[in-house]
Amino acid sequence: MPHSRRGEGDRKDARGGVLRRLGEWCARHFVVVIIAWLVALVALQVVSREFGGEYSDNFSLPQAQAQKGLDVLKAHDPQAGGYSSQIVMRDDQQPLTALSSQMSTTVADLEKLPHVLSAQNPLTAPGTPSGQQNVGPLSDDKKTAYITVRFNVQPSTLGDDYLNGVDTAVQPLRSAGAQVEYGGPLGELARPSADDRVSELIGFGVAVIVLLVGFGSVIAAVVPLLSALISVVGGLAILGLLAAAFTFATVSPTLATMIGLGVGIDYALFMLTRHRQNLIDGMDPVRAAGQAASTSGHAVLVSGCTVIIALAGLSASGVSFISLLGVAAAVTVVSAVVGALTLVPALLGLIGRHIDRFHVRTPIAETEAGAGDTPQGTWHRYAQRVERRPLSFLSAGVAVVVVLAIPLFSIQLGHIGDGADPTSFTDRRAFDLMADAFGPGSNGPLTVVIDQTNVPQSQRSDLASKAQQSVDKVQGAAVVTPLTPTQDGDLLIGTVYSTVSPQNATTTDLTNRLVDDTLPDVVRGTDAKGYVTGTTATQVDFRDIVASQLPVIIAVVVGLAFLIILAVFRGVLVAVKAAVLNVLSIAASYGVVVAVFQWGWGGPALGVHGKVPIESYVPMMMFAIVFGLSMDYEIFLLSRVHEAWLRTGDAKGSVAHALEITARVITCAALIMVSVFAAFLLSNNIVVKMLGLGLAVSVLIDATVVRLLMVPAVMTLLGRHAWWMPRWLDRVLPHIDAEGSKAEARPAS
Repeated sequence: MPHSRRGEGDRKDARGGVLRRLGEWCARHFVVVIIAWLVALVALQVVSREFGGEYSDNFSLPQAQAQKGLDVLKAHDPQAGGYSSQIVMRDDQQPLTALSSQMSTTVADLEKLPHVLSAQNPLTAPGTPSGQQNVGPLSDDKKTAYITVRFNVQPSTLGDDYLNGVDTAVQPLRSAGAQVEYGGPLGELARPSADDRVSELIGFGVAVIVLLVGFGSVIAAVVPLLSALISVVGGLAILGLLAAAFTFATVSPTLATMIGLGVGIDYALFMLTRHRQNLIDGMDPVRAAGQAASTSGHAVLVSGCTVIIALAGLSASGVSFISLLGVAAAVTVVSAVVGALTLVPALLGLIGRHIDRFHVRTPIAETEAGAGDTPQGTWHRYAQRVERRPLSFLSAGVAVVVVLAIPLFSIQLGHIGDGADPTSFTDRRAFDLMADAFGPGSNGPLTVVIDQTNVPQSQRSDLASKAQQSVDKVQGAAVVTPLTPTQDGDLLIGTVYSTVSPQNATTTDLTNRLVDDTLPDVVRGTDAKGYVTGTTATQVDFRDIVASQLPVIIAVVVGLAFLIILAVFRGVLVAVKAAVLNVLSIAASYGVVVAVFQWGWGGPALGVHGKVPIESYVPMMMFAIVFGLSMDYEIFLLSRVHEAWLRTGDAKGSVAHALEITARVITCAALIMVSVFAAFLLSNNIVVKMLGLGLAVSVLIDATVVRLLMVPAVMTLLGRHAWWMPRWLDRVLPHIDAEGSKAEARPAS
């Protein structure tokens, strides 16, 4: 048998001993541990409120051509090189020309605000050349106009208090009866603050119901929720402190909450389930908690490290914005692991043998059979069916995954524009006013910059003429303004407006056509350089960078996870199977997200206006997070298979045994995590909706189709070959015991 051949039972499990002693100590000294957690929680909250930083979407891409173009523009024309935002006015009762004095007052007051470089009066600014579509700043009927305000910093980072000055500046127009809305980054600043408490309450409510139905015990349902909540609150306080030193995106705390609650409940549930089984088997509460820490605690530790490693793989993107999103999620994963290994045993020690004192049904632990009984429950019968017909179950699982993944082949990465926001947002109302009066392309102008600093004066006229002719003919442009030189004459600046909205794929194609074809042809043979800059161009650059790095992220994350599974379970085919099936389940979740948001099959029901592209960094974030989370269930299931395999040497029987005792807890854990993620569909942030749906669907697919159909079927078909391992590789890789099976196998003293 493998157990005797490899001498697993004779090796000292140092880590199992440490976790066992830690669990027993926390259970025995539960008062000390619980008070320490509460004191630490209060202290972290106080310190975070006092010294914590702010979350901001202010990030740059130094190597992107749009950023280089902006830097060149700032150097030669600071007034034109800042960050622009629009203030849009509409008056249905009278032309805006009748509000000339109010407009002048507003523009003058805006220019006095901190960080404002300039503000353009739409009533005195030059309009669109005759014969071209009017793109502003004053509409043909004189009832819609926009003030372009340029800032020396990103307006969305200025804080809510900054809006008080803007509101005061535009008050003369509002008092005169004009509708005033804020577009672009200024509109993002004016959005209502995210409040995810409703989502969290819904997730918690569903979790309580699932735990009560699945396990029957009221106290056992409360412990995972309480420990996860305390762990996440502590993790968010630490994240706030880190935000003082690093620029975390505004979505970071929401993402960290989603992941922290999901894994926190899961980890505590796995610990609790093993503890209750130990109590049923006759152990005292302290020993039962220590045994749970040395067994399921091992799996929690390995699973947590796997999730963190997967999130760390995001640093391979080379984009700090994405890397720090991974860090934000990893912070609450760490706090969830620490909470599961210390706070959960302490709570179990406090509860003692009263864990099932209050119940809504007959409490059960890992199986439907009591200690020493022959398992004859639902999951036992299901496990036997999988063992008898593995090909049928595998085929059914593959068919479901393949069908769900079909939309993935039409995925369109991009940036979700303001037009998809709720109409209660001022940036959405500004977007609609601009689109109605000046065409959809007016919401995403592209600034063309040609740097002719090193071009001789004698050649600049020909360069300007050639550039104007080439840009005028670019496909996908509705309007091209004349290319005009800056005051020092070293730059040519013009604006290109797309025929469609900024988030449309046609605008992305137009931007790339200008960058890759038109401008290189213009400057060829000269020392000039061409750039396309502005908010839309920066978003396109970000999309292209992320898309190019996605294969790298996938390779890094899959490779690291493969090595972890290989080191834990000592089976090459087991590791290959884990990597392949996880990739398939993620592909299926991608397909669902594409169908709902990009195809529009469910977007309106989720509060999304129209069809939207998939936010460029969502697939990358989903892959790292989902791959890490999916390894949780992989490790918990395979650790039981491996444990039985080492004990019995029966490959097929080990699969059925593991499925029987883990199916209930994996199903309940998955339903809880799905409910936590799905509850965030109520968020006003479309990216959060997208992540919430993607994560919920992926966990659901992974815990049902993959974990209950495909994994046991493949393991049954592979039999003992699943555990094949070359001797040279076995010697090289470190030995990691996923569930402390060696410690557990030793007779209890």
